[in-house]
Amino acid sequence: MVFSLTQTAIFWIEWFMSTVGIPGLMALMFFESLGLPPLPSEVILPFAGVLLSQGAVGFLGIPFTWVTVLGAALLGGLLGALGGYLLGHELEMPVLRLIGKRFFIEEKDIQRAERFFEQRGEITVLLSRLLPILRAYISYPAGAARMDIKRFAAFTVIGSFPFTVALVYAGYVLGEHFSDLDPYFNALDVVGAIILAGLLVYVYLKMRRRAREAKEAGPKAQAPPQ
Repeated sequence: MVFSLTQTAIFWIEWFMSTVGIPGLMALMFFESLGLPPLPSEVILPFAGVLLSQGAVGFLGIPFTWVTVLGAALLGGLLGALGGYLLGHELEMPVLRLIGKRFFIEEKDIQRAERFFEQRGEITVLLSRLLPILRAYISYPAGAARMDIKRFAAFTVIGSFPFTVALVYAGYVLGEHFSDLDPYFNALDVVGAIILAGLLVYVYLKMRRRAREAKEAGPKAQAPPQ
């Protein structure tokens, strides 16, 4: 049997939510919104829909209904997003610049991102909540850019609502056929490997370019003035 990080994550997500119930759903969405892998909302929310279709009752006797599922998912996601916002707010751009240098992100790239976020922060947060992966990390630059926290929270909920409803409904419709998505989930391992390989290639090329620029600048700095 080939080890699959995605399948292992799915197993623990399903076990945790089945055991803990609605509070477990809220906790999973909280940590997913903080960007902690491997906790994809594309797995958490459909499985919540499966439990909803089964009329499951978890810890504390709270039943899986449309109100409790959507309420727990949105509240957990909002709290996680606010946690990311506050971390970004406290770290501020100087620290983000320091981290960026470690990953070969140049100053001009950070300045470009700052200008873009200042001009289009609200719509950026709104649209990012509809996109996989990006939705979990947009909170950090929003906090660093000092976006108004009330507007950030409002656009987070508005953007998350259709995404959440769609994924929960997908799981609700699939019901006991949820396992039919296994090939799709297995493909996530491939996607993750491709993204990781791309990042490694990017870092390698950046290191080569900087090493070449440093080598070319060395003789120029040592050359005596004419």
